[in-house]
Amino acid sequence: MGTENAPTPEGREAAKGLRKAAAKDERKVEAAKGSDLKKGADRFEERSKSSDGKSAETKQKPKR
Repeated sequence: MGTENAPTPEGREAAKGLRKAAAKDERKVEAAKGSDLKKGADRFEERSKSSDGKSAETKQKPKR
């Protein structure tokens, strides 16, 4: 849920805090890594492969 969609003021504040914390953590990881983290589909594919060495496409193909 986005910060503007939260039903209460407390929820909006919590969402803003979470977003700021995530951005701060991402900057910290990128600085340690020396390059930007992948975003979107590239990041999804990277995370999928890192879990078990297989791509998401391979995992989703029906077995025959």
